[in-house]
Amino acid sequence: MNMQNLMAQAQRMQRDITNKKEELEKMEFIGKSEWVEMTFNGARVIKKVKILKDGAINEDEKEILEDMIQIATKDAFIQINNAINDKMGQYASALDGLM
Repeated sequence: MNMQNLMAQAQRMQRDITNKKEELEKMEFIGKSEWVEMTFNGARVIKKVKILKDGAINEDEKEILEDMIQIATKDAFIQINNAINDKMGQYASALDGLM
């Protein structure tokens, strides 16, 4: 393979990676726990937090709510990472953890 073909192939791959990354950043992922629902975009930016438990939350429930928010956040990040792996998996070995 000559250098010109190799460079063209690398540029196509770079454009494809950029397009897939932009597509992922536009997607929304919803992490849920028993009390909390959080919406993130593919860039891991929180777009919305929704408390699902009705009524006021007293001090005793504060720690539980914080745990539920953490669970919901983790759930959304797992979804984002899975989508990244699905879309970018073919490049994973070439990128070797750069993302």
